[in-house]
Parts: sequence; C-alpha cells; structure tokens
Amino acid sequence: MASTRNNILKVIEEVKLLSPSAVRLLAVASKKDHDLKDIVRVIKHDAALTAKTLQLVNSAAFSLQSKISDLERAIAYSGENFLLSLVMTEAADMIYDCDLAGYDGHKGGLWDHNLLTALAAKRIAELSKEPVNTNVAYTCGLLHDLGKAIISDFLKGSLTQLLASLEKGEMPDYAGAEEKILGIDHTQAGYALACHWNLPEPLASAMRYHHEPAKAPKKYRSLVYAVHLGDMVAMMTGRDTGADAMRYQLDDHYIDFIKITENDLAQIILDTDSDFRTLKESMDEQPGI
Repeated sequence: MASTRNNILKVIEEVKLLSPSAVRLLAVASKKDHDLKDIVRVIKHDAALTAKTLQLVNSAAFSLQSKISDLERAIAYSGENFLLSLVMTEAADMIYDCDLAGYDGHKGGLWDHNLLTALAAKRIAELSKEPVNTNVAYTCGLLHDLGKAIISDFLKGSLTQLLASLEKGEMPDYAGAEEKILGIDHTQAGYALACHWNLPEPLASAMRYHHEPAKAPKKYRSLVYAVHLGDMVAMMTGRDTGADAMRYQLDDHYIDFIKITENDLAQIILDTDSDFRTLKESMDEQPGI
C-alpha cells in the first residue's frame, strides 16, 4: 500500500506543469475582489490565450452581428467562467481527457462532472450565509476532482473489492475505500497535484476537502461547502465519474453555511443542467476541445 501511494505521488511529480499564464489566471480568479481588468491583464500578455479568446467570442456559438477585436470586450462578452473553462480544458487536457477506467467511467466524464459541479457550486455560493465569491466557487468546482485522473489507473482491477468494502460497511464512503486499497484517495492526490501546480490555497482546499468540508480551513469552509453540495448536485443529475456515483456522505452541517431549501435545490438542479447543456454546445464549437 505504501509503495502504491509513493508511486502515485511520483506520477503527480511528472504531471506537466500548467503554463505560467494559466497559473496566474487561476491565482487572479481565486481572489475574492478580482475584476475583469485583472483577468484582461493576464490574458493580454499571452498571445496564444488572446488569440483563443478572440476566436471563442467570434465563433458561431455567440452569433455576433459583427466581430469583436478588443480583448476586454471579448472577455466581458464571453464571461470569465466560460474563459476559465476553456483555459483549464487546454491546460490540463491530458487529465480531463482520461477515460477513468479505474472508476468504470468514460472518456470525458471527469470534465462533464467537474463542469456541472462548477456551475452548481456557483449558484449554491449565492446562498452562502457568509460572503463567497461565486466565480471562485466555480473555479474550485472546475478543479475539485482532478485527483481521480491521477489514481484511476491504480484502481484498475480493484472495483469488486472496493464495492464489497463499502457494502460491508467497512468504509464510510468511496474515498475511504480508495485509501484502504491505495494508501491515498482522490482528494489527497488532488491536493498533491494542486501543490505541484502551485495553485492558490482556496482551490487546493476545495480539491482536498470537498468530501470533508468541515475539515477545510475555517476561512474557506463556506466555499468548500458550496463545492461539496455542487458535487452532489452533479451526481444527482447523472453527471458522475462512474462507479463512485452517490457513494459519498452528505455533510449535514451544510445548513450552518448554506441557506438552501428543497425548492432551491430543485431549481438549481434544473438550472445547472440547462447551463451545462448550453455551455457544452458552445465549447463544442471550439476546435480541439
């Protein structure tokens, strides 16, 4: 088990680093008080990112009457979160594109799940009892389950054993069963990846604690609870990553942080599924995505 854990950590060390622009963009996006001009300042110094942004907003997906050539207008029109989705897809394509065979998942399932979690977390953050930047919640959702891509191959052949452990009640949830088999679970692997990429603390905290939000650093706890619930919403809508779907515990203490009713939840499920379909259709217009 220890050797498997060490092998997983070695794999993380070999994961391609994010581009400096992607790291700076995520750092800016994780700050509560950032605005559009902060995003523009990062993108304008990256020729490839600037070109991609302009290509995006001038694509058929946006149906503009006339083309936009000004970067700030392009970002304002496409939206910060759309842009972050685009950047992360390209920045971590080898991870988002994995088939999650160890979870009995399918190619593209991780991206779909993270994207819907991001959309849901953003809406749930609006209901937080303490102020939470909804765009930061979105970014956290976009990244939260990347650890699954790291450990998936190591779980191949263990599915029967893992599910049996859960059915016998030997482990409280799927993450616990992962740790029993591998010595590390996907949240711990995700946190190690966040450190490897030098991601800002709010993003790293969401990757590590989205199944255990009560353990998150106090200043990020409301944010992580939004991602925790967003993750559940994604699974409830069928946008899951495979065999682990709905095999995690809901932390009932979310009511101390998020003011959400059953009607709110039902509406969020409907709205995020609609948002997801619209965003996916738009992103499918982009070459290479």
